[in-house]
Amino acid sequence: MEPFVPILPAPAATPEATRIAVFGGIYSNHLALAAALTDARRRGAQAVYCLGDLGAFGPHPDRVFPLLQEHGVACIQGNYDNSIGNELPDCQCGYTDPRDNYFARLSYDYTLRNTQVENRVWMRNLPSQRRIALGRYRLLLCHGSPRKMNEFLWESTTSTHFLNHLATDHDTDVILATHTGIKWHRQLGGDRHYVNVGVLGRPENDGRTCVWYALVEASPDFRVEFVPVDYDHERLAGEMRHERLPEEFVETILTGWWTTCLEVLPAKEHRRGRF
Repeated sequence: MEPFVPILPAPAATPEATRIAVFGGIYSNHLALAAALTDARRRGAQAVYCLGDLGAFGPHPDRVFPLLQEHGVACIQGNYDNSIGNELPDCQCGYTDPRDNYFARLSYDYTLRNTQVENRVWMRNLPSQRRIALGRYRLLLCHGSPRKMNEFLWESTTSTHFLNHLATDHDTDVILATHTGIKWHRQLGGDRHYVNVGVLGRPENDGRTCVWYALVEASPDFRVEFVPVDYDHERLAGEMRHERLPEEFVETILTGWWTTCLEVLPAKEHRRGRF
């Protein structure tokens, strides 16, 4: 059992901040998280944020929490954190396909069994959103979308009109979200932006083993750089096998191709994959 390390309040970006790092779903990938945190500080990030889904998919979920504390990462609650924190029956992932739900159940049950009670309580109390200032921009940080924690917003099926509506309705200049596992950025009207920051927990279904985070800058104009993170993916695969996680998950880590959660993909995103 991993030793419990309580999470301290994380510092938010100050009004003077112009560069932050933002991570999506960690999915228990403590090795990628450690590599990304080191990289973000090297690139001059003045604050670091995580948009939720700390557990799932990978091994040893409790290894994530000490890293978040050590680096002062400000987190919001994803659907996985809400479910684990409240010990709900499932992950609220939003899948409808029976195969997707089968693997989601295996992942959820493993994560729930292997997350200490203190960490569950901490996740239960995370905020569902954060609002911060970055330069002259107002940023809204959420998990799926500003209106629903587990909403999938895909690049190929989400209209600019709808994103403009979300930004107006929620009174923000920039929406930062995750949940889908695939990064993208779109400029909206009036110098507003929508950014899916990607995830750290697994590769992006493109045949590459790296994972991604977003470096967000306002100095003074808004800019996003998607940063690839290389880490010891073979070690992670070995840990996953030792924990008897599904071989389908291990294959994704080793090859960069998704083998599960495929039915949720729109046609355009699906065609980019191998399966």
